[in-house]
Amino acid sequence: MAFWPSVVVATPAHSGVGASLTYRSELSLAPGSLVRVPLGAREVLGVVWECPAEPPEGLTEAQTKAVAGVLEGLPPLNARWRQLVRFAAQYYQRSLGEVSLAALPPPLRDLNSVQLARRLKKREKQQAAGAPQALAAGTSTDIGPDLSDEQREALQALEAAQAPVLLYGATGSGKTEVYLQATQHVLQAQADAQVLVMVPEINLTPQLEARFRERFEPLFGAGALVCLHSGMTPAQRLASWLAAHTGQARIVLGTRMAVLASLPGLRLIVVDEEHDPSYKSQEGARYSARDLAVYRAKVETEALLAEGGDPAARCRVVLGSATPSLESWHAADQGRYLRLSMPARIGGGALPRLRLVDMNHQPKGAVLAPPLVAAMAERIARGEQCMVLLNRRGYAPVLACHDCGWKSACPHCSAFRVFHKLDRTLRCHHCGFTERVPRACPECGNLDIAPIGKGTEQLEEQLASLLADVKRPDGGPARVARMDADSTRLKGSLEQQLATMHSGEVDVLVGTQMIAKGHDFRRITLVAGINADSGLFASDYRAPERLFALLMQAGGRAGRDAAFVSSQGSESELWVQTWTPQHPLFAALRRHDFPAFAAQQLGERESAGMPPFGHQALLRADARTQQAAQAYLNAAAQAAEGLPHRDEITLYPAVPLTIQRVANVERAQLLVEAVSRAALQRFLSAWQPVLLECRSLPQARGLVRFAVDVDPLAI
Repeated sequence: MAFWPSVVVATPAHSGVGASLTYRSELSLAPGSLVRVPLGAREVLGVVWECPAEPPEGLTEAQTKAVAGVLEGLPPLNARWRQLVRFAAQYYQRSLGEVSLAALPPPLRDLNSVQLARRLKKREKQQAAGAPQALAAGTSTDIGPDLSDEQREALQALEAAQAPVLLYGATGSGKTEVYLQATQHVLQAQADAQVLVMVPEINLTPQLEARFRERFEPLFGAGALVCLHSGMTPAQRLASWLAAHTGQARIVLGTRMAVLASLPGLRLIVVDEEHDPSYKSQEGARYSARDLAVYRAKVETEALLAEGGDPAARCRVVLGSATPSLESWHAADQGRYLRLSMPARIGGGALPRLRLVDMNHQPKGAVLAPPLVAAMAERIARGEQCMVLLNRRGYAPVLACHDCGWKSACPHCSAFRVFHKLDRTLRCHHCGFTERVPRACPECGNLDIAPIGKGTEQLEEQLASLLADVKRPDGGPARVARMDADSTRLKGSLEQQLATMHSGEVDVLVGTQMIAKGHDFRRITLVAGINADSGLFASDYRAPERLFALLMQAGGRAGRDAAFVSSQGSESELWVQTWTPQHPLFAALRRHDFPAFAAQQLGERESAGMPPFGHQALLRADARTQQAAQAYLNAAAQAAEGLPHRDEITLYPAVPLTIQRVANVERAQLLVEAVSRAALQRFLSAWQPVLLECRSLPQARGLVRFAVDVDPLAI
């Protein structure tokens, strides 16, 4: 007897291949099974979606290929995982196979049954040899510090919540301890329960991982926690995924990719710093991990209730932030989320006082205002630490010749190459093209080419010069360090830099936004924001929200240890250099009043019909020429006439992206808006086949690819 499994494979939405392909099998394969199937001249990994005993109508045995093999030894991916993937593919307008296979670790795609069996056998031996005793479910063990009243109330409300929880807590209010306690309660209540903890960036993982290991390895064993992020080797990602999929890992800590991991016993999802744009993927299936986490908790809860278990049993999700996204804040205003507030810092510490520096009154050309430098010198002399935020890496954004006007433009992108002084290179941060710095202007031969603008490398150099005469309490010179994507790219360098900061070896830390969130630096009492005005007048309507969040989060690194600040006899401060100190954003920042800022921003967005009051999607096109990219987009817009819900949709003309050329590929976009999310989704679904047909139009010749970006973060 033959069976006819429907298998999804990794094919992008623009390929035109259907959602699944039909194969032939002598065995009945459970939905969710991983199989190897022929696709053209290759053999690829696929996921069985269903396995009927009858072939689809009109399909004969001669027209199908047989399944090449089944990855035995792995439990099938369960129905809840498949429902999550199906929703993500439909909502974000991607193919089912593209999302399904992207959620699996890359090495799994290349293993056959024999190789996988070997890996699984090796894992079992390692676990049997080193597995410590874990606590039984229901065991009550109180570990960790005593909770404050706010933490205790938030934890109780979270455990009784029937809706997604928005944990709005000031920086230093102890949100992480609430996550730890909630995790402990869930894991001790059920022997097979699992918890997913998500962070926005890899650089936040080591510190949080250390806290979770310290808390839970004594209780549940060394293999109870695994990490999932792109900084891991393929073998490490495979091992972590297998541990999560088989239920051996009780806690999975990861970045946005972890939201699609297979977790059969999932009972709690924590999304830390939920406002962070890093949760929205900017390539491939452009999903929002935060939004998928909320949907996944709903799917898991519905499945638990359908199984006839305890009515109180559910998978809870908590979104934590000191500066929540306006979408989450609005959802809480509407009652769709439960908002829990923790306004006080642990230990009674005060939030940093805002000091605005009006750069109009500072010496011309000053990168750092003299009062700020003096304040930093005082802090260093007392044994305190400072942090300086400049969200621009490299030495200078541009190298230029003032005689002929030459600038360090990238030949492959419509952007400038950044000057990196340490290795004397000009480097494009978009395509990676790198060249040595020329000795003279390539166009006129002028030897006097100079950097324009400031980056973290230059700021580090200038601070070291300005603070050269400042002495630490031990009599040593002040030490300045830099932390950005360049200084932490080598393996282990991030952990090493964090360790030197925590140990007090560094007095001033200069860095990009990667230092501004999540870190628990105990000795920092002064934080300075340089070039803050860049976010005030940007064309992106989300720019003020991002700037407010960045400054609030950066300021939150100051004064986290109330006892240390008190013993020093000082107070924590947030210094912001600005040319527009009268801007209303700074008034809300001075009061640490996020609710007032959110109300003002939401009012503006409502009047303009912007998210969360309206709904958007972008159709992006990459082509050999800008003309071809825009021609394809405009043709797709014309072909959309007559589609369902077209009268509820606004299609704007095609325009180039801000950086319109990257790696010699021209990029354009077309904005789609609707008042109703449902109408937008139905329109996009009906538009997909039209988009495929428009690729063959003569005016679209030269098109490389197209993609739909639902709920875009930048336009």
